[in-house]
Amino acid sequence: MPSGRVHNLINIAVYAGLAAAAVLGTRSGAIVVTQSEMLNFTVGFMAGTFLLSPDLDLATGNVDSKRHWGLLGGLWIPYGMLFSHRGLSHTWILGPLTRLAYMAIVVVIVVGLIRTFAPQVQLPQLPEQFGHKFLLPLMVGYYVSQWLHLVADGVRPDHGLRHGARKAGRAYRKVHKSARRHF
Repeated sequence: MPSGRVHNLINIAVYAGLAAAAVLGTRSGAIVVTQSEMLNFTVGFMAGTFLLSPDLDLATGNVDSKRHWGLLGGLWIPYGMLFSHRGLSHTWILGPLTRLAYMAIVVVIVVGLIRTFAPQVQLPQLPEQFGHKFLLPLMVGYYVSQWLHLVADGVRPDHGLRHGARKAGRAYRKVHKSARRHF
């Protein structure tokens, strides 16, 4: 398995290639990508690479992503306790969602505490244009960064399906072998 730094270097190299392709494609007229779409993709990609890595399931240890949070890195320790390494958090669709859901829960708790104990504090508002042109490139960037991590770890998209099928096959053979002994 690559170290956190190697994962980051892989992601940065791929990002550089994607950015170059997007700029060249846009300039040639082959594709249309707006500056805000590029920015949102970049924010999602960088957040997924440096702050929300699948390795946060090791947050009780010395993980690059946890360190990048600085003093707030301790907020990820419960996440690391909830998920076993290379388990659900290392799946292609649900894994990235677990980190977003966990972060959303933390934000809701913090906002609730601020509204309860410091109601005079003005909280930032969501952007007015929080639609697909904002959210889609953000999520695509985030997921691409996550998938690069999984590819580098050798986790295939059908990993859970293959693992489940192997497990079911072993259980079937065990039962079948046991049944033959009794007859």
